[in-house]
Amino acid sequence: MASAVPYVRRLLGALLATAALLGVPSTTGAAGIPPYQHFRSRPDLRPPVVRILQPAHGTAPGYILIAPKRKAAQAGPMILDERGRLVWFRPLNTRGVSDFRVQHYRGRPVLTWWRARPTGPQHGSASYTVADQSYRTVAVVRPLGGPIADPHEFVLTPRGTALMTTFRNILLRGRRVADGGVQELDLRTGRVLLDWRSTRHVAQVESYARPPRDPSTPYDYFHVNSIDVDADGNLLVSARNTHAVYKLERRTGEILWRLGGKRSDFTLGRNVRFAWQHDVRRHEDGTISLFDNGAAPRVHRQSRVIFLRVNLRRMRATLVRYVVHRPPRLAINQGNAQLLPNGHVLVGWGYEPYVSEYDARGRVLLDLRLGSGADSYRAFRFGWTGRPGTRPAVAVHGRRVYVSWNGATEVARWQVLGGQSRGNLQPFRTVRKRGFETSAPAPSGPWIAVRALDRAGRALATSRTVRRR
Repeated sequence: MASAVPYVRRLLGALLATAALLGVPSTTGAAGIPPYQHFRSRPDLRPPVVRILQPAHGTAPGYILIAPKRKAAQAGPMILDERGRLVWFRPLNTRGVSDFRVQHYRGRPVLTWWRARPTGPQHGSASYTVADQSYRTVAVVRPLGGPIADPHEFVLTPRGTALMTTFRNILLRGRRVADGGVQELDLRTGRVLLDWRSTRHVAQVESYARPPRDPSTPYDYFHVNSIDVDADGNLLVSARNTHAVYKLERRTGEILWRLGGKRSDFTLGRNVRFAWQHDVRRHEDGTISLFDNGAAPRVHRQSRVIFLRVNLRRMRATLVRYVVHRPPRLAINQGNAQLLPNGHVLVGWGYEPYVSEYDARGRVLLDLRLGSGADSYRAFRFGWTGRPGTRPAVAVHGRRVYVSWNGATEVARWQVLGGQSRGNLQPFRTVRKRGFETSAPAPSGPWIAVRALDRAGRALATSRTVRRR
């Protein structure tokens, strides 16, 4: 990739193309708007489609978190259940959204994601959002001191800090260069603890990316795309365009070693060599995993997830395990692998719009695909309890009532209420929740509302009361 800004535009550019499945009606918008899922109770939501290729069986617990983008009616963070059905979706007026996941902020579970407004990240609009269990934004974080918030990584640490990938477009020895970096920010004090810049530590000759022909386009020679805290507290940083993983001393930013690339401190064993990689992680057993894109330009036949054993005494890296998609997929950018309990691995195939879960033996437990033209930078599986601060949404169409509650995870049943007057509604029928939106026969009276019930039958919230037309 020649430049960080054009890459961000391509990575998170337009909106996601979709087609409707899972029993949800499809709507095709005017003027070339892609098809999307349609809900009578929430016509403002136009989420992308998910097609199940391999139904889930024996998977790890939790919801699936993705952030669809590219060609779509709407882009935004999205939570799915095991059957690919929508749980929560927030459409954003944005150039894109990425790195959507569950983390902890001030001791509580939160959702975090990167976004940039339509003006683009080069104008400083890029930021990281932190939202609580009611989906209320509780913090917006940006790096300080000049760098731009990069879409690849935002990590909330137990220290009360945020680790962020960053970039600056600078002039270096007469050439415009994208200076990829890492910043650690103390969220309480606003103090910058580390502001690491690739141009001060890594030479441009380490890059496998060609300089752009247009001298006005910054040379993205490094392209930082992940940060992980190693067991000793120092940092593992991935640079896509140097095909290397760097271990950084967390306080000074000194490079302690390089894995891969042109200046590797390790001898690479058979089938270890990786290229254009993403998402480097250290695990409790000492292995290091990464998403080996193998493109672009193409180096491997297909993208893969590899687990490496790194011997610091012999300075040798060996392949322990790998995961591939069948049929083969070659992701020219993006992608990640999340290690789950029992050795399961959830893989987001990046530019290739697939999400797959594998067991410890490499057997496929779940395989799904986003709508045509869609992708998600990463995919995750997390436990999550959502308690929206809004009411359930209700609509009446013909003789049926339609109800949903965007983001609510504790609803088991819906109780339909009806009556002749707005202030005197009585229970009419209780039905089991079915996916994001549930429909039920409407009562005969002119006034209708719906109440959400949990598994124990306790009332969680009641919709507004609507009048049958």
